[in-house]
Amino acid sequence: MQRYEFKVIPAPRKGEKSRGLKTVEDRFALALTSVMNELGRDGWDYVRADTLPVDERAGFTGGTKTTFQNMLVFRRVIEAEANIAAQPLAVAQAPALPRLGPAEVPTGTAPALGSALAAAPTVPVVATPGLAAE
Repeated sequence: MQRYEFKVIPAPRKGEKSRGLKTVEDRFALALTSVMNELGRDGWDYVRADTLPVDERAGFTGGTKTTFQNMLVFRRVIEAEANIAAQPLAVAQAPALPRLGPAEVPTGTAPALGSALAAAPTVPVVATPGLAAE
């Protein structure tokens, strides 16, 4: 499983001027392309654009107003885990199990089993010097 780190930046508000680009859309597309290519060189993959609300203080009265900001979301694989994922997996050596020989066939007959209600044999109690029952 790969882990990612994320980077969120504000989307450009203005387009970039360039020779041959006359419309606002073309200039804005160039600004987006520049941002995406710059971050792409550093290993960031574009994920999506989001418009999110932001509460701001308005004026001296301390009131708030809500504005909306356009944000660009990028992600990249965390380097430490990327290096581990790129390495070939080593096959783990299982510990050597003891080799078992052929099973022994029991000889003779099994002891006879009696009733579960039969009296249990009595075990003599041996007193141990120095120990007393409380």
